Parts: sequence; C-alpha cells; structure tokens
Amino acid sequence: MSSSLWSRAEAITTDWDVLEPGRSESAALLRLWRGFMAARCFVALVLVLLQGVALALGQTMQPLAIALSAGYLAASWLGARYAHFTPPIRGFAALWFVTIGVDLGTFTALQVLQGGNINYTPLFALPVLMSAVLGTVTVGLGTTATVTLLLLADAGWHWLQQPGDSSTRFVQAALTGTGLFVVALLAHELARRLAREEETALRNRSSAQMQAQVNDLVIETLSEGVLVIDAEGMVHAANPAADAILGQGLAKLPLPFALHTQPAWHALAALARQTFARRAPQSEEIPVAQARGAAREVRVRTRLTPTSDQRVDSLCVMFLQDLREIEARIRTEKLAAMGRMSAAVAHEIRNPLAAITQASALLNEDLTDPAHRKLTSMVQHNAQRLARIVDDVLDVSRARQQRVLSLGEQVALDPAVRALAEEWVRQTQRQGVLITLDAADSEVRFDVEHLRRLLVNLLDNAARYAGKREGSIQVVTTMQRGSSARPSLQVWSDGAPLEPAVQRHLFEPFFSSESRSSGLGLFLCRELCRRHGATIGYERRAIVAGGPEGNEFFVSFAPSENRLTQ
Repeated sequence: MSSSLWSRAEAITTDWDVLEPGRSESAALLRLWRGFMAARCFVALVLVLLQGVALALGQTMQPLAIALSAGYLAASWLGARYAHFTPPIRGFAALWFVTIGVDLGTFTALQVLQGGNINYTPLFALPVLMSAVLGTVTVGLGTTATVTLLLLADAGWHWLQQPGDSSTRFVQAALTGTGLFVVALLAHELARRLAREEETALRNRSSAQMQAQVNDLVIETLSEGVLVIDAEGMVHAANPAADAILGQGLAKLPLPFALHTQPAWHALAALARQTFARRAPQSEEIPVAQARGAAREVRVRTRLTPTSDQRVDSLCVMFLQDLREIEARIRTEKLAAMGRMSAAVAHEIRNPLAAITQASALLNEDLTDPAHRKLTSMVQHNAQRLARIVDDVLDVSRARQQRVLSLGEQVALDPAVRALAEEWVRQTQRQGVLITLDAADSEVRFDVEHLRRLLVNLLDNAARYAGKREGSIQVVTTMQRGSSARPSLQVWSDGAPLEPAVQRHLFEPFFSSESRSSGLGLFLCRELCRRHGATIGYERRAIVAGGPEGNEFFVSFAPSENRLTQ
C-alpha cells in the first residue's frame, strides 16, 4: 500500500504496452525463436562431436562432411547472435534462407555424403518445426514440402546409383513426409493457441493488477482504518487511517505481523478470531490504548472475504472508526441545521431588539431616579449584547453569500495589528502575549473592522489552549520571501497538537472539538480572508528554530493597491 502512484501508473502502462495488437504473440514467438536458435547450436555441436568421435574410432569420414558440420556450427552461432527476427516469418526471404534454408542444405548434403551409412532424416524435424511454429501456414507447409521433395530426391539418387529394388526408400520418404506434414500442422496450431492463451493470461493479469492498484488507492484514502487479517492472526495490509487510529506505530511494522504483538490490540485480535470462528460479521466498540494520551474509543466492524476455492482461506477485513470523529461529524450536522434555523430566527429578532433599544433610550431621557436609569441602562446593555449575538449568527450566512473581493481600505499592517492585539490584551487581561512586528511599511487590502474580528477570533482560539508562561501566545507579522513578497500574520500558541480528525474540519462552520463552542470563529476567519483576497491556514511548527512546537494559524494578505500599481 505504500507504493507510489508513479510506479503504479508505470506498471499499468507497461501491461497495456504488452497487450497492444500482436505484442503478446510477438513476445511468445521471440522466446520460441531463442529456443530454436539454441537448439540449432546444440545440434551443430553434436554433429561436430559425432564426426570427431567417428574419426577417432578409425572410421572412414569424408573431410567435406567434417567441414560441413563445422561450418554449420559457425552459421548457427552467427544466426543466433546477429539474425534479426520480426515475428512471424511470412515468406521465403533472407531470414528463411539464413536459418531454415541453411538447415535444409546442411542436412541434405550430409545425407548425400554419408551414402546411407548414417541416417540424418530425423534432423529434418528441426527446420520443419521451426517454420511451422515461427512462420505462417504457407511457410510451414512449404518447408515441409521442400523436405519431402528432398527425401524423395535422395531416394531417387540411390535408385540411380543402385538400380535394384529401392521401393523401400521411396515408401520411407513418403511416410516421413506425411508425418512431417502432420507435425507441421499440429505444431503451428499449438503455437498459435499458446500465443492466444498467453495473451489472455496477460490481459487477465493486467486487469487484476489494475483492480488491486485501484483497491489499494481507495483503501489508502479511506477515512476509516482498514486491517486485513488471516486466520492465523497475521496482518497483511493496513492503511494510514488505521495507523492514526491505533496510535502504536503500526506503519513502522513490517508486513505481515501478528496482531497480538501489542497488548493494546489484544481485543482486536480476539474479535478477528471470533469472526473466523462464527463465520459471520462482528461489530463492537473497543477502547484502544494509545502511545500518548488516554485510550481511544474505536468502533470495530469485521467482514470475511468470500471465496469459492476450497484451497484459499477467507480473510478478515477489519474496519476501524474513531468514535470521537463520528460524534463530531454528527454534531456538526446538527449544528449546521441549527445554524440555518438560527439565521432565520435571528433575522426576525433584530426588529424587536431595535424597538426595545430605542424605547429604552427614550424612556431613559424622561427618568430622573438613578435606580430607574440604572435599570434602563441594563436593558440597553443586554439588548446591545443580543444584537451582537444576532450579528454573529447572521455573519455565517452573509459570509457564504459575499465572497466577492472587496478592495476595502488600505491598512498599515503593523500599526493596526499592534493596536488590535494590545486592545485584546487589555480587555482579556491575558498575560504572556508577545508581539513581534516585522512587516514595516506594508499595507494590505483589508477592512479594519474585519481585521479586528479576524485577529480577535484567532487570539481567542489561541488563549483557549495556550499555557500561562511568557511567550505562550505570539503575534507576528512578516514579509514572505520570493517574487510575490506578500505580507503575512501569524498567531502562534504553545497548545497541544490538534487531532488529525480536528485538523480536517478546522475551517468548517459549526465544527468544534468542544461542546461549549459553536464552531463559527475559524469559519468566519476563512470567509473574511476570502472576501479580501487573503488566505488562511494551519500548521504545527516551532515559532523559532530550536524552540518548542506549537499551533500556528497564518494569514497571507493580498498586496495593497499601492504595491500593485508600482
């Protein structure tokens, strides 16, 4: 599962290259060609050795026969080395003459020179098979006909030399030719069938490989953890989500490994055994201990792979889901529905709130009793507070509708950030906030009030998880390097790392890892950035080299109009 997408793409490309028209058949014929070339060299070597042994035993050997055998050995080696074969052999051209033609000529000459002392007829099977397997039907039958004519001519030559009863030689030549014709036809048909079977096997293998690669890619990108376990409790595959959920360094273990190697996974191994024992799917919620932090509640579902082969055992596929992520997703859906309803209700509340605020102001003008004026002041204060809450709720719907870039006003980034950050510190009485401004003379296209809302939301979010030491929260402005040189704002805190499930939904509306939060703050930050051509993101890093890691939210602003016109 860890193989790269590039290697998968290359494997698929290679498979389909093999399966182009005629390519698989050509590959099979090329292997057979190499086999026949090796067989020719072997036959030539045997002929030379036979001539040498006969000569050593004192038998009368013709020098021309020895020279023919040695020449045939050299020709066979040169043909295997330099002959270029483009399958199949389609005619009696140069390739036929330098291979099959050389065989026919050599064997015929040896047969004639030996004068019947040695029968070289069985050697004619080699060129016949070679032409039938590597050539077309015409080449195969033509070569067989040539061999038959040569055998009949040899029988006729002996009849001329010895006019006695030579009918046996003629009958033998005819029967040998008939047998060679049958062999040629059968060999040609078997060769074609072998090529077709190989092509089908390659196509099936390619389809299986592509299906396996697609399956691997889908499993790797699943948000659910997946483990593939055999009946012995050995894990053969695991996706990244399973490693994130189990949290015991699963990705570092070499496959396959025993599931019970970790004490925290004993319950999972027991559920897999139960699945094999009952031959039925199982489902259970299991607490899984983590290398860091508290145990994680995991919903585990198992399924057995179907198999129709008695020799192949089923595999247990185990699906893992983090219950916290499931609950957060359900809560997000509920809050999203409540948010739509809240927007409609908030819109209806605004008019009565405006009437209450105005009536309270008019009433306050006519009152002289301090106690009564204090009461009307409380009414006005709480009415204004409700109005701000209504505005926050309505901002959610407005943010999604107003995504057109508004040029707004040109804001000097460093002075604005300093003023807003110091104001937030005074209001919250937060200690340990460091402000580092390094974007001098930089102006950005951002509305001041929107910048206030953006910075306050990021600081509130940082303060919720940061410590109390000096520098636990840091506000930094910089100029990005490169050709764009865009100014940026970072709000860093030393809080604990965010869960991967939380990171995936950070900027979604109504998503929050805490029950007391509505999940609107970061969503509004993102929408405000989009409205002004800026981008916002999150990363886990150290604010200074060698320092502790923390959570950083960074905003990259669009350059000001002054910079654009330069």
